[in-house]
Amino acid sequence: MKFVSVRDLRGKSAQVWKELPEEREMIITSNGRPIAILAAISEANLEESLAAFRRARAVEAVASLQRRSVEQGADGITLDEINAEIGAVRKERAR
Repeated sequence: MKFVSVRDLRGKSAQVWKELPEEREMIITSNGRPIAILAAISEANLEESLAAFRRARAVEAVASLQRRSVEQGADGITLDEINAEIGAVRKERAR
């Protein structure tokens, strides 16, 4: 996988676009840190690629929520406790 700085992306964009189909993905960096993924797609696989990207983001969001619940000690909450919390919030919103 190739890493490309924002500076190189600006200054050598024609070269980046030329190499992208062969590389398939490139990581865009700013100050040495990854900030974006540049992926080659075509009209034929646009919808499939977009759906896969969205699924991957959803999986990461769920994993992040799970990590935070473990960190906060909320991973051991029972279903009854969850339902009680939902009920309390709904009751408060109804006021």
